[in-house]
Parts: sequence; structure tokens; C-alpha cells
Amino acid sequence: MNFFNRTALPALALFSTTLLVSACQAAPGTTTAGTASVSPPSVAAATQDLPLITVHKSPDCGCCGVWVEHGRAAGFPVRVNDTEDMLAIKQRLGIPDEMLSCHTAEVEGYVVEGHVPVADIQRLLSERPTARGLVLPGMPIGSPGMESPDGYRQSFTVGLLEQDGKVSGFSQHP
Repeated sequence: MNFFNRTALPALALFSTTLLVSACQAAPGTTTAGTASVSPPSVAAATQDLPLITVHKSPDCGCCGVWVEHGRAAGFPVRVNDTEDMLAIKQRLGIPDEMLSCHTAEVEGYVVEGHVPVADIQRLLSERPTARGLVLPGMPIGSPGMESPDGYRQSFTVGLLEQDGKVSGFSQHP
């Protein structure tokens, strides 16, 4: 018996679309401005001694929370700073307007703007370039925290934010 027949498939598509759209909507009452949460370090963090990632995000951003879970799943301890004043944080950290995304992280003196894959953060920390950090503007579908139920992925380039504010290519994701 074929579970995904012609009548079930449209319903599944509608559900998947609703789920994707609601990914960036926080559940009511889950957080309040100015609160922070730190997950206990995982076994990977204990064995790899990974640095703390501080993530600044709006309390309303659900996809940001999914991105946080990607970091935790990779073994990073993550502290979340829910704030209504994201623009001030982005300005303080020198994120160019054209590189903005929904959340901003700080790790070991670097800034990470947007849905940057954990592998790129690990590479940044390994190579230690003289730079401000990494940027991924917008919210590309298929990037960490922006997964599509049907597996669709946009290609995207993570940029290296240089000290002078210029951005050069750091990694390409097909």
C-alpha cells in the first residue's frame, strides 16, 4: 500500500509548509527578553573542550533556536541572549548592513552572523584568521536552522568578514 497517495500528498505538503513558516515563530511564553540559557556541556564538548558560543537573538525567532541546537549537537556549549535590541549588537560587532541575518553569535573573539554551518565555525577556530568572523546574510533554505521538510537546499556562500569590513569567500555550500 502506498502511504503517500494523491490525497495524502497535498495534505503533507501543506503541513510541511506550515511547519517551515512556523519555524521562525517562537512558542508563546518560551522566553523573555534578557534571559539566557546554557545547556550542560555534552560528552563531545567535554572531550574536545569546545569554547562557549554566545548567541544573541530575538525572543520571537524560532529558526534561531534551531540553529542553537545545531551548535549544541556538535558539542559546543551555547548561551542564548534573547534581546529586543539586535541592531545595537550587530552595530557593536561591526556587521555590515548588507550581511545581516536574524541572529548573531560570538565565539573566541569572532562574530558569527546568521545560519553559518558548525563545520565553518570549527574551521574558523582551527585556522584562526585575522578577521572579525563569518557572515551568512539572509536565511538560505537548507542552511542550519532553515532546513526544508522536502530536503530542498539553496546554495550559499559563507563570507569571511575582514577587519576592514570587507567580505571574502570562506566556504561554498551547494
